Amino acid sequence: MESSRAPRDIETRADLDTLLRRFYTTAFKDSRIGPFFTEIAGTDLEVHMPRITDFWESALFRSAEYRRNAFTPHAALHSAVPLTAEHFGRWNQLWQATVDGLHRGPNADRAKATGERMSIAMLKRLNGGEADTSGDGPGFVPLAAVELRAA
Repeated sequence: MESSRAPRDIETRADLDTLLRRFYTTAFKDSRIGPFFTEIAGTDLEVHMPRITDFWESALFRSAEYRRNAFTPHAALHSAVPLTAEHFGRWNQLWQATVDGLHRGPNADRAKATGERMSIAMLKRLNGGEADTSGDGPGFVPLAAVELRAA
């Protein structure tokens, strides 16, 4: 029997854990961005989860003790294989689809907006302040153009 209950907002660390596990499971398998996690960085999801959950808990709830520099690992990846607008656009597609597939509400909206803002800032910083995020050509896909939805 299928539940008719509407998705609720992101409210707890446990909600973030569920959301992030679903997102990273999808991202690791993605042909466009998966290799950055699996082959280049060699990310161990179980090691990564507490750190990334702290990050999002801090970003959404201002309650975690996240004290790492999120830019450093991305800069290391970028020096190995350049991260492009296409990569960040795909990350945003998967992130929005995952959030939309699980949650609705102000925190979910903030999670999507924060993800887009961070990825644009990261892309620009990695490229010396320059990045085409217009969505007019190949590359970055703004959230307004996303058609992908979680199953």
